[in-house]
Amino acid sequence: MTDVPDVPDVPDLNGLSGTPRTPPAGRPGALGQPASGPSGELRFPPGFLWGTATAAYQIEGAVREDGRTPSIWDTFSHTPGRTAGGDTGDTATGHYHRWREDVALMKELGYGAYRFSVAWPRVQPTGRGPAVQRGLDFYRALVDELLAAGITPMVTLYHWDLPQELEDAGGWPERDTAHRYAEYARLVGEALGDRVEHWATLNEPWCSAFLGYGSGVHAPGRTDPAAALRAAHHLNLAHGLGTAALRSVLPARGKVTVSLNAGVVRPLTGSPGDADARRRIDILATRVFSDPMLHGTYPESLFADTAGITDWSFVRDGDLATAKQRLDALGLNYYSPTVVSAATDDGGPRRDGHGKSDHSPWIGADDVAFHQPPGELTAMDWSVDPTGLHELIMRFTREAPGLPLLVTENGAAYEDRPGPDGRVHDPERIAYLHGHLAAVHRAMADGADVRGYFLWSLMDNFEWSFGYAKRFGLVRVDYETLARVPKTSAHWYSRLARTGVLPDPDPGPGAGADAAAGTSAGAGSGPVPAA
Repeated sequence: MTDVPDVPDVPDLNGLSGTPRTPPAGRPGALGQPASGPSGELRFPPGFLWGTATAAYQIEGAVREDGRTPSIWDTFSHTPGRTAGGDTGDTATGHYHRWREDVALMKELGYGAYRFSVAWPRVQPTGRGPAVQRGLDFYRALVDELLAAGITPMVTLYHWDLPQELEDAGGWPERDTAHRYAEYARLVGEALGDRVEHWATLNEPWCSAFLGYGSGVHAPGRTDPAAALRAAHHLNLAHGLGTAALRSVLPARGKVTVSLNAGVVRPLTGSPGDADARRRIDILATRVFSDPMLHGTYPESLFADTAGITDWSFVRDGDLATAKQRLDALGLNYYSPTVVSAATDDGGPRRDGHGKSDHSPWIGADDVAFHQPPGELTAMDWSVDPTGLHELIMRFTREAPGLPLLVTENGAAYEDRPGPDGRVHDPERIAYLHGHLAAVHRAMADGADVRGYFLWSLMDNFEWSFGYAKRFGLVRVDYETLARVPKTSAHWYSRLARTGVLPDPDPGPGAGADAAAGTSAGAGSGPVPAA
């Protein structure tokens, strides 16, 4: 359990400014180097995956149909005061009954890949025992429809919807949950492995552990620091056990990854105190997961930083070797950087972007101060900073040379609304995407082997504790009728997915959906009627 050398090139944010240094250019990725055209346009290599992403609880609805039983998010969202407006995922976007329409829309827009998650309680309702075939049949049909449409499916096995019965037995702080997850992974791999090549074991285990069991702003809403650390370890163990279970049943072509919301943590100033604050938060935001999964270790300083909370006796011999499984790619989720300093006396709320709670998700680092990063803000009050995505990609290019990377989430929520013509124009989202995709292109030019980009999200959806108040989608969902309306950004991204050339962020005044993207009129001519 030794330290992996810390990652260099962290900018000094004295005065809240600064840009990470660019490492020397490395070898081209397997897809080849990106290019710039004669007029300066940015071109991505052929074979690059252009996708969108969703999660089961956020879009499916139908929470009591076909044998599905409650997940921790059903319980949490039905608990008064836990979500904005008391919103739940009971109906969400109605995707469970509208999946054909949604696949047809992706095809119409020319998106080449789709990352979605399987609802654990839909296919294995108690978290134990045999699978429910009705649940698996839904995902079989969805995958078949995607393949028929020429869309590459990517399955995320766990996007936070733990069966409630497993939480009642202790949840992720209990070791047995990792073994139950491996059994579930095997069941889904057996059912879909003949159709699905790309798999992700976990999505953002940091949120599952530290928001679910630390600050309590996510399901199951517990606030126990020691339980949060146990949950983190058992999620690492689950990743390893689940990867092994998948590989035991997948064909040789199966590819396994994991999606980490690894932090881009920057010190406010160059002071030693701020540098140590960055070190502590970087360990909790990133290395508590990336070190075991990539290197089979925990940072020794993690044990020192949390010695007053736990002795880590729950880590057994062989656990870290199990967590370190061969990966075919590493998924990175990025939205905004984090700025920290040594403790201050301002007494204000914690500005870490992860919801309001009297309990900190930063276990053993409660005294670290968080600061609003520079830049424009999205509707989530997250700063817009594409340099952070470049920094994150280059970090793991250095730390895991030879391991391909995927951007498995990136996107932004804005207050976009239909105009008088019924269309939804969202220039802020287009500008956000343009900046971040240019950062991906720059990272690839600097030697990073990035194989694909999955935009969050395909459509507006249930945004966890924020309910339906925040809209991340390329497609607007009318939550009264469930009608879909592709936004201007949907067509802008369509043009990119079809050509591999990053479009101008401003198609010009009066550019409608068809002019912006070159897609057929059907996708942009107005709302898709409710079924």
